[in-house]
Amino acid sequence: MFAISSGPGRAGVAVVRVSGAKSGAAIAALTAGAPPPPRTAMLRRIVDPLTGEAIDRGLVLWFPAPHSFTGEDVAEFQVHGGRAVLAALFSCLGAIGCRPAEAGEFTLRAFRAGRIDLAEAEGLADLLAAETPMQRRLALKAMDGEMSARIEAWRQGLIRILAHVEAVIDFPDEDLPGGLNALSRESLRQLSEDIARALERSAGAAVMREGFTVALIGAANVGKSSLLNKLTGSEVAIVSPIAGTTRDVLTVRLDLEGYLIELADMAGLREAGDAIEAEGVRRAKGRAELADLRLLIVEPANPSPPAEAKSLLKPQDLLVLNKADLLGAEDARAMAKALGPGAILASAKSDDGHAALLHALAAKVKALAGSVSDVSFARARQVQALQETQGALGRALSAGEGQDELLAEDLRLAARALGRISGRVDVEDLLDVIFSEFCIGK
Repeated sequence: MFAISSGPGRAGVAVVRVSGAKSGAAIAALTAGAPPPPRTAMLRRIVDPLTGEAIDRGLVLWFPAPHSFTGEDVAEFQVHGGRAVLAALFSCLGAIGCRPAEAGEFTLRAFRAGRIDLAEAEGLADLLAAETPMQRRLALKAMDGEMSARIEAWRQGLIRILAHVEAVIDFPDEDLPGGLNALSRESLRQLSEDIARALERSAGAAVMREGFTVALIGAANVGKSSLLNKLTGSEVAIVSPIAGTTRDVLTVRLDLEGYLIELADMAGLREAGDAIEAEGVRRAKGRAELADLRLLIVEPANPSPPAEAKSLLKPQDLLVLNKADLLGAEDARAMAKALGPGAILASAKSDDGHAALLHALAAKVKALAGSVSDVSFARARQVQALQETQGALGRALSAGEGQDELLAEDLRLAARALGRISGRVDVEDLLDVIFSEFCIGK
């Protein structure tokens, strides 16, 4: 199989990988020479093996199995990144029996060859998709094996306890003490606490990985779209003095102190004037309910939020008094105080209040997401496996005297659930879903 690994589009250099049994033959056919020494770059003239026509000159590298990313023979062609060069190279590779790779197929082969485990593969996928420093750090902890090491330490501890319990079951004449001894019980209790802490961090880790969603809500024409443009530093939303300009939900992603934030501008919450606006209001309410945080925006002329907005608010949400420039400084402070503690003064016409608003947003995100100081389980399947482990541990700790068979089964279930995170057991049906997240060529 083959694919471009350096990304599509015209570039100074394009990296094309070939993996599989025909990789060495591909080098021989396209360069009229044997593969270079392993892991050594050599400048070669690349030709069409059928016509002898020159395609390009580029670097060729050779990674013989098993010392490659996929664990197979791998050839790498570093050529000029023009479309015509790549089209000719791909045509030649197809002519000698190589086929285009599927999305994530290189990483899937690396997993099947034991070069990486499933948690590391997911970390790699997240690293490729990372948009902010916090996402990059979170992904690296998984890709570098920290998550796998933690999981394996937990799993091995369970297996040691399980071995003792199964010995009691298999050798009843040896007069071994049944159930959990004090040391094993304490180990299970500690493991259960460790997993509970990991589950507590998982919600924040998911926000860090997927992004923190913020809905801008309020009555029509309070300046939501203008404020969105100011916060993002670009004219992403249409601004008009006509109320009801925004009909659909408009989302913008930005990096806020290393965290991914998705701001959603939407229709003003009011009695709709027509069917199109009614649909916009319905969508606005639905998106606002699902958001991690809501910015309720009001204006001096009508500081009381509409009833439709009040029903959506939660304790952690922020209130913004927009158009504060229409008031004197003292009147603006008095109105903000009347609106309640934490109300933020802002102006879509100037930069006033934007730094304070962004700071407040960042504080909310940090409080929920936390930092990347420890291994964090951000994916739903990882969290589900930890929850299953926690449930099995709870049953094991509650097992009574003479219930060694039930105890052993719960310990096996706990170890199996942990093994699914790293891909040791029961993951074949998940592989297509997980590796489809990768780009072609990885």
